[in-house]
Amino acid sequence: MSPNAEKIADWLLAGLELKSTLFHVGQYCGAWQASTAGHQQASFHVVLHGECWLHLPAKPGREASSVHLNQGDAVFLLHDMPHCLSPSPVAPSTGQESARAGAMQPLTSAESLPQQSLGLACGFFEFRSGLDDQLLALIPDHIVARQDSAVLDGPRAVFDLIRAEAHRHPETPSPLIARLTELLFFYALRSVAARDDIAPGLWSLMRRAEFAPLITAIIDTPAKRWTTDSMAEFVHMSRARFCKQFMEACGQPPAQFVTLVRMKVAAAMLRAGTPTPDAAELVGYQSESAFAQAFKRVTGEQPGAYRKNRAQDQADPVH
Repeated sequence: MSPNAEKIADWLLAGLELKSTLFHVGQYCGAWQASTAGHQQASFHVVLHGECWLHLPAKPGREASSVHLNQGDAVFLLHDMPHCLSPSPVAPSTGQESARAGAMQPLTSAESLPQQSLGLACGFFEFRSGLDDQLLALIPDHIVARQDSAVLDGPRAVFDLIRAEAHRHPETPSPLIARLTELLFFYALRSVAARDDIAPGLWSLMRRAEFAPLITAIIDTPAKRWTTDSMAEFVHMSRARFCKQFMEACGQPPAQFVTLVRMKVAAAMLRAGTPTPDAAELVGYQSESAFAQAFKRVTGEQPGAYRKNRAQDQADPVH
């Protein structure tokens, strides 16, 4: 990954307001089919032991797929979507993709795992801010994180901790599993940036040599007057060519993307206690009311309420 791309990836990850909750931890044996679909939430599955298949039905722009998963692999579904896990490489019939079959049993000790069993930790993600939702809309709707393909040892170490916590008290799963899965999710997002088969969005944009320096410059100087003409000039393109190629790579117009970047920068300032007028000016708004309207449109909250709520979260004791 280029230095620009790595910087953009870390910038995206910083400040994501993510909270995960554990749904269940256990193991399946025999014939079974598991899914977290239908709960109107993003979700995850971490394979603690064994192997299985992830089945995703076709949707506009994507063919149906079945993906083999092994111990240590994790699946992150960034919104509620039809899917299932099963021991069979054959996908379920149409309309049955999110059906459930079989009963999850408590985990047995790591030394006495039944043959052909699958251990799973499953749960849900909540992204508190509409800003997070819009940023995540720029990346693939699901991520398969492979333990054996990690460039660094971080993801493997996190999985080892998750597995140890899962077997520590099988009857009452540790709440630390959810926190550790959040960390695994961040590693998974970073790994997407190194992939070659990236769908249109932020990741594909920052992989383009002509666009990555521009995105870095917008992040570094959000108060600058980033017009379509000035951005086209920055990348040495005509306005028409720039708009066409930017849309093809990112999936949204340049001006909309600049607003999204500015609101993310402003959100970080507000969380740190910066007054609204100062945050507005630092991201290029001379009018506080115009900034407030843009901020609410992107995040769903007024700047003052956003800052107050985040300050309260930091003040609340952790249980």
